[in-house]
Amino acid sequence: QELLRVMRTIDDRIVHELNTTIPTASFVGKVDAGETCKELYQSLMDAHTSRERIIKNCIAQTSSVVKTLREEREKAQDDVALLKQLRKEQTKLKLMQSELNVEEVVNDRSWKVL
Repeated sequence: QELLRVMRTIDDRIVHELNTTIPTASFVGKVDAGETCKELYQSLMDAHTSRERIIKNCIAQTSSVVKTLREEREKAQDDVALLKQLRKEQTKLKLMQSELNVEEVVNDRSWKVL
């Protein structure tokens, strides 16, 4: 979650980025606004793609762990520590799946601003 928070900095500061990269009327001749917007667009695309890939990778890994723990749980019904570990991993999986929804909202907001 900390890594995602850091990676979402560009989305959190999109309005500031636009205000500082798009030239005002007095600086129109000195800065290529089209190129600047293109670079901002590309960095936003890269950030979104990277975060989505990372979240989905974490979901896949945690799903695998949950599946393994469930199989072990079937064999050892009385193992309380195993049940505790399974619940912990299931909670982590739900949290990561909810991060995909958060990511969608963050991305939509950034694209609307851009």
